[in-house]
Amino acid sequence: MKRIHVMAAVIVNAQGQILLAKRAANQHQGGLWEFPGGKREAGETREQALDRELHEELGIRVTVARPLIQVRHDYLDKSILLDVWRVSGFSGEAHGAEGQPLAWVWPAALDEYAFPAANLPIVKAAQLPDCYWVTPAELNAEQALQQLPAVLAAGARLIYWRLPTLSAADYVACAQQALALCEGRAQLMLQGATSQWATWLQALPQAGWHLTRAQLAALANTDRPLPASRWLAASCHNAAEIALANQLGVDFITVSPLLATASHPTATPLGWPQAQHLLADCRCPAYLLGGVGPDDLPNAWAAGAQGVAAIRGLWVRAQ
Repeated sequence: MKRIHVMAAVIVNAQGQILLAKRAANQHQGGLWEFPGGKREAGETREQALDRELHEELGIRVTVARPLIQVRHDYLDKSILLDVWRVSGFSGEAHGAEGQPLAWVWPAALDEYAFPAANLPIVKAAQLPDCYWVTPAELNAEQALQQLPAVLAAGARLIYWRLPTLSAADYVACAQQALALCEGRAQLMLQGATSQWATWLQALPQAGWHLTRAQLAALANTDRPLPASRWLAASCHNAAEIALANQLGVDFITVSPLLATASHPTATPLGWPQAQHLLADCRCPAYLLGGVGPDDLPNAWAAGAQGVAAIRGLWVRAQ
């Protein structure tokens, strides 16, 4: 079945709200909310198709946009490629030019709206930031907590709290203090032994969980270990691991190593072309990790990634 190429937009206003449109009852997936857009026509570039659809539907013209995520989805009656762009600049005032209801929604409130199944990865991409900040593994609890305010001040909104030198008890105590500092500012992602999940998740109710590649493999052919209300991520390094992450229903992944790094000198880097190839089969937002920083964001977006994850390129640079 040939995939229908559909352009869609996560349109963000100056306040940070996102525009949703409600599908008419007589449409496919009628009555559900969606991110505006429509079918790309023959001969159109992606940018042209996006601008035309948003002008027809909303009466606006795109002035600033960049790729966000691509989602391949198979319904019973059709297969689609949702080519989603983040639109952060536009001229005109958005209105339902075809009579459709619109709503400006805060990112955190997107979970309260009913979307077609194909839109669910877009919801996560719309809620996630461009950068995933990773703590240096050698830090002790005192050092990590001392450095965290500078990281938050630098704009961190998603943090991988990876401190393998700490005991389980010290890690929980440290994470509790970190969560207090992050409240209302950043999402904290934990890492640790699977035997600790139940205790840690109860003691740290605002935190998400980041699976190692070994933990991801151990969860093959099982259900998602966390409820949808808790963020779940996974480390991936190849197509098989990305397929496992897809099956498990994680919210986002890291893909590494993109480039050669001092921390993993013997690892074979993927390089940009291979990373882009791997991301084509990913059904959730992905951060590229390994030898990258914020200057690499345009290349990451072009490759199909949500953004970049880094230690030296983000955390260390903020100190």
